[in-house]
Formats: sequence, structure tokens, C-alpha cells
Amino acid sequence: MADARKRILCIEDDRETAALIAEELSDRGFGVSIAYNGEEGLAAILRERPDLVLSDISMPVMSGFELLERLIALAPRFEAMPFVFLTALADRDNELKGRRLGADDYVTKPIDFDMLEAIIRSRLARAPRGEIWPKDTTLSEREIEALTWSARGKTSAEIAQILGMAKRTVDFHIDNARHKLGVATRIEAVTKATKTRLIEP
Repeated sequence: MADARKRILCIEDDRETAALIAEELSDRGFGVSIAYNGEEGLAAILRERPDLVLSDISMPVMSGFELLERLIALAPRFEAMPFVFLTALADRDNELKGRRLGADDYVTKPIDFDMLEAIIRSRLARAPRGEIWPKDTTLSEREIEALTWSARGKTSAEIAQILGMAKRTVDFHIDNARHKLGVATRIEAVTKATKTRLIEP
């Protein structure tokens, strides 16, 4: 059964989309409030302290990226609050930027509400971000090099040329790093390694 006590703040400048998201999540048992730009969203976060934030990126007044940067700078106490981007920007560069800024998830439109609900429940159940980054992970020099170039947007083939090794060797080092960091994807490995200063992109 859904937990109605969990409060979701939806920050979305398109009012029709915002109403749809609020209706869907309300039907699934969440308490939902809406803000229509990043500035309103920041004020709502500081005022309401929601359990999770869903934020668009491309918005007037203050973008989702700017909002997350401001939130982290102004209010470190919100580090434990899950922050999920929900956006039409589906390209890899924007996803990487969002994750590097500290977003917990990056969901693209059109919205699959079953998937969104699963992500929200998973994020609400997780430990705060500050507690899940690996603290004692040691990466090899090659793993650090491969992840660093990956963080700079290079593909495995491009990294192989830069480092003078086979592509499968690059993939091997990145997979090893991913396992050590305890994550499922390359993007998550880059994010965690950057957050814990194992690499400096």
C-alpha cells in the first residue's frame, strides 16, 4: 500500500504536465505539491522539506541544474533528500551533467509512471546520498585513467586510442571499477568516483 505520508515536490513549468504528474502520483498514494520554476521550487523545498523532489531541467527563471546547484550550496542539510530530474533532455551530456551535480536519478519524458513510481519508492528507501558513496574504495591506475576519460565523454574506443590499449581492455578496467564501486552502470561509476574524488575529470 502506498505511503501517503511521503511528500513529493514536483517542479515543472508546463502546467498541464505538472497536473498530470500530480494526479498520477496522488492516485498512487503520495502527497504532491507543485512549483512552476526553479526559483519557486527552491522556496518550496526550504519551506516544505519534501521527502523527494522531481524537477524538470529546462524552466524559466531558474533551470533545474541551477536549482540543484543552489540547493547544495545553500542547504547542505538537504543532502539526504532524493532529487530526481524528470526531463525531455534525453542526451548523454545532459544526463552526465545532472548526475555529476548530484541528482539521484535522471528520468526522461514521455513518462512511464510505473517506472517513475518504482524509482521514487527505491529512492525513498535508500540511505542518504552522503552515506552511500564508497569511502575506502581503491582503484588501480588504469581504472582511474579509464574512468577519468569516460567522465570527459570519451567512448571505450576513444579511450583505447588515448591509452594505447585494446577496447576490450578498457571495458575490462571500467567493469572492474564499476564492481569495486558497487554500481550497475558506467555513468554511476563515473558519478561515484567523481563524488569521492577518486577521479578528477
